[in-house]
Amino acid sequence: LRGSKSFTAVLPGETERNGHGLAYKSVSVGHLEAAPLSPSRLSLGRASSTATSTVPPEQGRPRDYLVLAIFSCFCPVWPINIVALVFSIMSRNSGQQGDLDGARRLGRMARLLSIVSIVLGTIIIVLYISLSVR
Repeated sequence: LRGSKSFTAVLPGETERNGHGLAYKSVSVGHLEAAPLSPSRLSLGRASSTATSTVPPEQGRPRDYLVLAIFSCFCPVWPINIVALVFSIMSRNSGQQGDLDGARRLGRMARLLSIVSIVLGTIIIVLYISLSVR
């Protein structure tokens, strides 16, 4: 027979709470409340784990690519570069709160969106100039 993983404890102020007059509260070990590991665990992509990562953790503060995101806002692909700017600001906030993994992930997304915005903006500008010269 397997043993149970639950226990009971006397809690002050718990009498008559469930209508049975019991001064005990039964709790399973698997259902104990724990603090979340990361307060800003907003994930728009695949979350990485430090336990399964083969790359050694980087030292120092992760980059947020804010300057690149601001530069990309001058390209004519505004929905993409505004989202890149938001990801960059979220990365900076996560880094300041101590969530280095989230800051790295959001920073990489900001860098990717900024580069896509700059490339697409350059293509649009070149096409506009070449078609207007004709």
